[in-house]
Amino acid sequence: MRQKLNLITLGVDNFERAVNFYENGLGWKKSDKSVEGLALFPLGGMILALHPRHELAEDTTLKYQPAAFSGMTISYNAKSEQEVDDVLKQVADLGASVIKPAQKVYWGGYSGYFKDLDGYLFEVAYNPFWPLDENDNIML
Repeated sequence: MRQKLNLITLGVDNFERAVNFYENGLGWKKSDKSVEGLALFPLGGMILALHPRHELAEDTTLKYQPAAFSGMTISYNAKSEQEVDDVLKQVADLGASVIKPAQKVYWGGYSGYFKDLDGYLFEVAYNPFWPLDENDNIML
């Protein structure tokens, strides 16, 4: 298998509400390749997809089982500590739950966590050791 991920699909309870959160709340641009029941947001080489949770569970053949912490986070790397604070305020104003307010963290950066409207856990972090290139890609 190639060392590459192309698509992350989030199963959502209320499709229109979720699309509104990402498209109108965060200002992300939905692809014109989106179709009914599948919203596609290009993320610079990757795609974030939103799809009704019950349909996604059916496709996987598994039953959805909610958990407080699934063992996975999705991370947004900010360009500054101020951007971390600004993003966490923005998502809180949109109805997301800030789980951990932004703070200095053990690995030398600054981060906080929020859960979106469907409970997906996002980290918003500024990492001074991982610079971003001109396309906002992390340079390891």
